[in-house]
Amino acid sequence: MNKQQLTENIKRKKTFLCVGLDTDIKKIPEHLLNEEDPIFAFNKEIIDATAPYCIAYKPNLAFYESMGVKGWIAFEKTVNYIRENYPDQFIIADAKRGDIGNTSAMYARTFFEELDIDSVTVAPYMGEDSVTPFLSYEGKWVILLALTSNKGSHDFQLTVDEHGERLFEKVLRTSKKWADDNNMMYVVGATQGKMFTDIRKIVPDHFLLVPGIGAQGGSLADVCQYGMNKNCGLIVNSSRAIIYADKTENFAKVAGEEAHKVQQQMEEELKKAEII
Repeated sequence: MNKQQLTENIKRKKTFLCVGLDTDIKKIPEHLLNEEDPIFAFNKEIIDATAPYCIAYKPNLAFYESMGVKGWIAFEKTVNYIRENYPDQFIIADAKRGDIGNTSAMYARTFFEELDIDSVTVAPYMGEDSVTPFLSYEGKWVILLALTSNKGSHDFQLTVDEHGERLFEKVLRTSKKWADDNNMMYVVGATQGKMFTDIRKIVPDHFLLVPGIGAQGGSLADVCQYGMNKNCGLIVNSSRAIIYADKTENFAKVAGEEAHKVQQQMEEELKKAEII
């Protein structure tokens, strides 16, 4: 899915919501534990209920890897289900990979060749040769960690060098030379508020993947005020607040209702910005 298609989906569906599939076997409704594949059974119902209100899904690999082979099978089945039934959905593998070049090439092969996923999150710490293997696939996206939503982000990402440049700013400026806004996005946490203004000065046209609204307390209004560009340029993720909104047999229905609420808020923001 290219940038134009992603933008058109946002305008057509009046939403820029990404539903995070952070599926924990210990948190799903108990009745699903009787299923042959409880994780996939949960994901399938969540996807069916939320698909009208979002433009992307983001399975977090840690939740699947924690279950070994069974988790990987559930992950692959989930990706295939989205592909076959909701082909307009953008799929993000939240894997945060990034290693020396030949290792990154294997990670890229996993997600882009074997699984045919649209995008993967990548850590930039090891530099250009750890990222470029992911960029060699036409039509695929790298989503580079820039300024994250966790408390520990301040430990390194906001440190200032002798020229007054913060580390996340150096990541943005340097990585812009590796790829353009047609195949690179950046992760920026919703809790960063006005910092989006500084980010947009460096990457005005890139898509930003924004986790942290909902359970992590980020403000959608702030994200839109400081981070939205003329084409929206945002994919805002919500995970726990949607998928774990209910733990009864009505969990999927409630998840759909929560996703719809977020979609309605996003529609208002898109109208306010005169994007739709």
